[in-house]
Amino acid sequence: MALWVFGYGSLLWNPGFEPAQARTAVLHGYTRSFCMLSVHHRGTDTDPGLVLALDASAGAQCTGVAFQVKPDEETHVLAALRERELISSAYIEHHVTLQTDDEPMTALAYVIDADHVQYCQFDLETQARMIARAIGQRGPNTEYLYNTAAHLTKMDIRDDDMTWLVNRVRVLAAL
Repeated sequence: MALWVFGYGSLLWNPGFEPAQARTAVLHGYTRSFCMLSVHHRGTDTDPGLVLALDASAGAQCTGVAFQVKPDEETHVLAALRERELISSAYIEHHVTLQTDDEPMTALAYVIDADHVQYCQFDLETQARMIARAIGQRGPNTEYLYNTAAHLTKMDIRDDDMTWLVNRVRVLAAL
């Protein structure tokens, strides 16, 4: 059985592997949310940034991309994803059911652990202020926001909160 990975944030623009194929997919019961403090990749312990996570929410849905891993690369890709995504144990690996135009499919997804210390819930203004200033090992938090928003737009996926954040962060970053 093929390994599929669900991308909803940085995996959209930087999956870290060349997929065999990609399909637009919807995950029900979760929302794409800046609900994870980033203390490694896009912030630090003293000045955390925010990254996206799948946050369980009844009635919600998240549209993203299902990436199929090439069969001869599954072990390597899974190890690389775990090193990248499970750096602080704030994400939990889940096998989720995605809906595609063709059929339902099972994919690996990284879901926030709501009991983890890095789980957070901030209003949009607070999110914007954190994203505008944070910088981590992989670069500015603004880069993460802008790249993700650009890829959602390119895929014709509407995310009103993301649009608001991009506009607000551009203003804050210019100050």
